Amino acid sequence: MESLNGRKMKSDNISSDIYTIYEQLTEKLLRLLPEPQKADTALDGLVLLRRDVPTQDESNIYRPVIGLIVQGRKRTIFGNGKMEYGEGEFMVSGVDMPCINSEIEASPQAPFLSLSLPLDISQIAQLATEVPLDGKVDTNDHWGICSATSTLEIAGCFLRLISLLENPERIPILAPLIIREIHYHLIIGPLGGCLRAIGTQGTPINRVAQAITWLRNHFHEPLLIENLAEQVHMSESTFNRHFRKVTSYSPLRFQKRLRLYEAQRLMLFDNLDATTASFKVGYESPTQFSREYKREFGEPPHRDISRMRAAGMLLD
Repeated sequence: MESLNGRKMKSDNISSDIYTIYEQLTEKLLRLLPEPQKADTALDGLVLLRRDVPTQDESNIYRPVIGLIVQGRKRTIFGNGKMEYGEGEFMVSGVDMPCINSEIEASPQAPFLSLSLPLDISQIAQLATEVPLDGKVDTNDHWGICSATSTLEIAGCFLRLISLLENPERIPILAPLIIREIHYHLIIGPLGGCLRAIGTQGTPINRVAQAITWLRNHFHEPLLIENLAEQVHMSESTFNRHFRKVTSYSPLRFQKRLRLYEAQRLMLFDNLDATTASFKVGYESPTQFSREYKREFGEPPHRDISRMRAAGMLLD
């Protein structure tokens, strides 16, 4: 099966039944993104991305999100975990997650193309109570980020969603219905067990998700693991174990990555110097910040930011 640019589609990831949908998604994205860019849209939360060359590793903090890869392939590294996914697949991050991303298949002839939409945990929780589930709710621990092969229904929903951009007056009425439908197909799909667990009060992953939300909003503050564990009604040892299973990080390492990634963003986009950025994210010692920054990103702050600017990473 040939794609629009002549490349062979991965038959195990995209079936003939949804090939036409992907053709239309590709055409629409190329029309909306005539050059490499990451673009917000008139539909709040819907983000479009085009890359024409493979990217170097970029740090990012995923908020709960649904990402559909229309063309190309991507690698995501989180802690000790690594995930590769591409056209015909979608990714779901159910919690805030510090990651290293790179688009590993992209060219001017076959750009990397994707769409992303916020994952609404409240909708997941509501649907989990409304949609019957065969058997018990899956309460096992899961990675906070995972991928699966797209279904005809999910791909079709994203096509209808992006098509609303051609008739923006329809967005207020139709977009909420389509977004809810996407969440419905997620809850009954291959990642439904994990998403139900995230949205179900009292499960280990739900409690970890609550802790992550707190960390995301208070990462600049001192962290006492015992207090955070007590806040989500877990013993310290149980909390540490489940936190690692969900995120692949210890809570302290997770907080450190949140701080370093935010500091990198402040330097890159807000033009803060390293010392100011380090204080803003909670470091008391600029020297310690520079040491930990180099350990995380491979270069001192000033050199790393200069490299990213030279590589055009202000694209995002």
